[in-house]
Amino acid sequence: MIRQQIIEEIKRKKSFLSIGLDSDFKKIPQHLLKFDDPVFEFNKQIIDATADYCISYKINTAFYESRGLKGWESLIKTFNYLPKNTFSIADAKRGDIGNTSAMYADAFFNQESSGLNFDSITVAPYMGKDSIVPFLNFKNKWVILLALTSNEGAKDFQFIKEDNQFLFEKVINKSQEWATAENLMYVVGATRGESFLNIRKLAPDHFLLVPGVGAQGGTLAEVCKYGMNKDCGLIVNSSRAIIYASNGEDFADAARIEAQKIQQEMERELVLIHF
Repeated sequence: MIRQQIIEEIKRKKSFLSIGLDSDFKKIPQHLLKFDDPVFEFNKQIIDATADYCISYKINTAFYESRGLKGWESLIKTFNYLPKNTFSIADAKRGDIGNTSAMYADAFFNQESSGLNFDSITVAPYMGKDSIVPFLNFKNKWVILLALTSNEGAKDFQFIKEDNQFLFEKVINKSQEWATAENLMYVVGATRGESFLNIRKLAPDHFLLVPGVGAQGGTLAEVCKYGMNKDCGLIVNSSRAIIYASNGEDFADAARIEAQKIQQEMERELVLIHF
């Protein structure tokens, strides 16, 4: 999906919700274990129940890779089941030297070789330009660069200050030499509040992928207050609060209710910017 298509979906669904399919085999409802692929069945029912209310699905690949071949098969089946009008995110957090990154890019962007053709992938920027460019070489694909994360360890490096700039700010500035708002987004944790103000000064037009709303304690109102731009500019992800809203046979219905609640809140925020 290109930028304008994302914007059109936000307008059509009155939502900028991404649902994280962090599907843990140990947490899915027990009645699904009778299926040949319980994880895929879980994902399938979640998708069927929530597709009306979200514009994106984010698949955290670690939950699939950890289960070996079976997990990878679940991942491919889940990807192929995603609605075509949703923005697909491979939350893989890759980042390696150039030739290895090229293989990672093939793994998630080249359906002919891997069975996967995601719209985007999360990438760690620590190794610099040559670790990012192989992903950017794919037409109409997005790199979502880790900028400012919400975990405790973010303080170890991201807030190191030099020349009156934090490291995460340097990452945002430097990366704009490699790509534009048409193919580059940034991960910014929902718990970072007013930090969005500085990020918007550095990247006024870029979309921000915002995890941490819900179970991690971030609030949608604060994210929107500081992070929205004229095109909305946000893709806000919620995982556990939606997909694990119930562990009973009503899990999909419960997920739908939670997704609708967030969508309705998002609709109110979009009205405020006359979007």
